[in-house]
Formats: sequence, structure tokens, C-alpha cells
Amino acid sequence: MLLFSYIGRKLAHFLAKPHDTEELFPTSNPALLQRTLRKGDILLVEGTSHFSTSIKYLSQSTWSHAALYIGDHLSSQEDIDAGIEPLSLLEADIEHGVRVLPLSAYETLHSRICRPIGLSESEINQVIQFAVARIGDSYDLKNIFDLARYLIPTPPIPTKWRRKALTLGSGDPTQAICSSLIAQAFQSIKYPILPDIIYENPEDAERISHYQRMHRHRDPSLFTPRDFDVSPYFEVIKPMVQSGFDHHAINWVEPHPAEEAISTEQVPVAEPVGNMANTASIQAQADMEAAAIRVDVSTDKTPG
Repeated sequence: MLLFSYIGRKLAHFLAKPHDTEELFPTSNPALLQRTLRKGDILLVEGTSHFSTSIKYLSQSTWSHAALYIGDHLSSQEDIDAGIEPLSLLEADIEHGVRVLPLSAYETLHSRICRPIGLSESEINQVIQFAVARIGDSYDLKNIFDLARYLIPTPPIPTKWRRKALTLGSGDPTQAICSSLIAQAFQSIKYPILPDIIYENPEDAERISHYQRMHRHRDPSLFTPRDFDVSPYFEVIKPMVQSGFDHHAINWVEPHPAEEAISTEQVPVAEPVGNMANTASIQAQADMEAAAIRVDVSTDKTPG
């Protein structure tokens, strides 16, 4: 067991390491992102590790990671007065377990804000308290078979079976890289993410109009970041739009005349193979007419 744990830790470290060759761009500048986020928001991130590639591929989504924004919940008044950056994001990490980190950790990555709708301050605090109480929890990495499948980030699996592939042999590692903790936090206050919809038929109901539409919580262990993005119960927040975007204020760079000429230059299009003979005859006829014109011009000249 100790050997499996050792191999699991080494494998998790390798799979969680970001790719240095992959360049992503931030959706918003850090200051604007900070001003837009509210407690209880979900920050979705497009990562670059092997785990990230697998999650994006299997869930057919841009997003590979989700973190809960807790703001200054853990900051003391002294830290706030001193201007110390708060540990404002809570996440589940495959190597370090449940932890908190500053917003600057993801400020250079492509991100999206998903905001729950209609929650009171008390309910948001309950969600945060649920997650904060689990800070320090770690994940069992003995299931090296669960980890090893992520060595092939894009396995040849048909599209309709990719989501189900996450459930195959899943254990603590898969639960850590998915969004299980955040899903549990919201389900603790009975807030829906993507619940199952069922219809119950009362014993005395004879018509379908009497059926009751019921919601049932899904297993939180295999929620993915994509689920918060597509959920009808979370609002997608775009910091640039929220800040009062005005397209008239954008300064556009006009193209250089030389660049504009290159971009508008017509590229000759090759004729289809079937029309090559016809094209050759037309070109030959044009050459003969041009030669005849030159002869006529030379014979019309009178001596000076």
C-alpha cells in the first residue's frame, strides 16, 4: 500500500504539472476580475496540465477546473488594513487536497464566472462554511489505475461515451480533479446544479396533468466544471460587460497601406484540370491576335 501511495503521489505530480508550451490568454485583467467577483461565485479555469486536457476532452468543454470564491472570509482585519492579498479561492487539488489560494494564481489563465441566482447572504455563507470546513482534507492516491488513465489525455472514445468514461473505475483522484466538493457545498443548501428531473404519479391521479415534477440531486462525485457553465441555475458573468463596456472607446490600429495592398491582392485561381485544353486554346488565340496587331502597326508606318 505504501508503494502504491508513493507511485500515486509521483504520478499525480506529473499529471498536474502545467504545459509550458501551451499559451493561453486571460479573459479579463486581474483588477477587473477582482472587482466583479462576489462571494459564492464559481470561477471556471482553462488549465494546461494532463489532467486539464483530459477533463476538457471527456467533458467536451473549455473548462478544466473550478474554484469557489470566498472573498475575504478567511482574512483578518489586520490583513485587510495592510492590503495583503486574501486567500479568496477555495479548491480541491489532486496533490495538496482542499486548499485556499489567492486570485493571482489564476489571473493569467482564461476564466469564466458563474454566479448562483437568488441566494441570500446567509445561504452563501452556509455554502462557504461547508467548503471551508474541509480545508486540509487530502485525497487517497493509492488508486494508481484511476490516475494512470490520464496519461492518455485524449483517448479514442466516441463522443457519446466520453462523459461516462469518467465514471469508469473512478476514485478519489477523479473526484479531486472534478468539482465534487463545490457540488456538495451547493447541494447542502438544496441549490440545484444539474438535477435529475423525475415525474411522480400520485395514486389517485388518472391524468398526466396530475403528475408531479420532482427534482433529485445527482451524485456529486462526478460533477465537472462544465456543469456550472451549462446549468440554467447559474448566471454567466462577464467582467468587461459588467463594467460598462463601450465599443466606441476602443482604439483600433489601422492597417499599413502596404499590408492593406497585400491583403486585397487577388490570388490567381488554378483552372480545373478538365478546362486546361480549352484555356490553352484561348491563350493561343489571344497570342495570335496580339501578333497580328503588331504587324499591322509596323506596316502602317510611313518613312520620315
